[in-house]
Amino acid sequence: MKKNDFCGIVLAGGSGSRLFPITKAISKQLIPIFDKPLIYYPISTLMLAGIRDILIICTENDLDSFKRLLGDGSSLGVSFQYIVQDEPRGIAEAFILGSDFIALRNVCLILGDNIFYGSGISAKLKEVCSDFYGATVFGHHVSDPQRFGVAEIDDNNKVIRIEEKPKNPSSNLAITGLYFYDNDVVDIARNLKPSNRNELEITDVNNSYLNKNNLNLEILPRGHTWLDTGTVPSLHEAANFVQAIQTQQGFMIACLEEIAYKQKWISKEALTNQINKYDKSSYGNYLKRIYQVL
Repeated sequence: MKKNDFCGIVLAGGSGSRLFPITKAISKQLIPIFDKPLIYYPISTLMLAGIRDILIICTENDLDSFKRLLGDGSSLGVSFQYIVQDEPRGIAEAFILGSDFIALRNVCLILGDNIFYGSGISAKLKEVCSDFYGATVFGHHVSDPQRFGVAEIDDNNKVIRIEEKPKNPSSNLAITGLYFYDNDVVDIARNLKPSNRNELEITDVNNSYLNKNNLNLEILPRGHTWLDTGTVPSLHEAANFVQAIQTQQGFMIACLEEIAYKQKWISKEALTNQINKYDKSSYGNYLKRIYQVL
């Protein structure tokens, strides 16, 4: 196995209870964020990292919908596999459910309701994957750190400790829902004890690496955006953000076909097939424009 041999997991399970009644009938990750389903955004992040083998973890009720939306990934030059999470038991359970899929590889886990955007983000993600060891997490300064796992760091940006949803945060540096781990994460997850919330906490995984001095922190610089769309207001904020950027710049965020073509994973003929599939939509019109300039 090469050091940069990575697979990806999108955790799209859970009940979405904070968004009821919206999510009583549809998965949160299928809700539109402006002009595309929410799950397109985390998938695009994995693709920008150069990851082509992706596992979608979802509920039984939503499995057919995700398969209908995404298929097997061949039209994008990637592979999508699916596994059911019958009930949410914490983020870290993803590594137990996905252990056969992960096999001997490193793994990048991204939460299905997280959006990342910023200049040079693809290069940064590929750099993280290129000579990998231990664990790498991403930090972002927020105004409401009590909602997240929070990192306390020293003067050299080294993590001293991570607290899960602290009432009195030691900093405003939140750990985002994007995590890179070596293959040890599977055994670490299997040996975790449930927290007071009866969940397998991702913070406990991170602290396990921290205790071994194997946790790396990348702080997203100013100009990079991280959106956690776990509430109704944050869904609207994300949609407004995407609309504003796309209208201003003329380029789509999280256009999977565009990313696949630029990564040279699909041919121009394959791109044409996708254009025909979305012919009458604004998404299809964008693909036509991309086709003309590529």
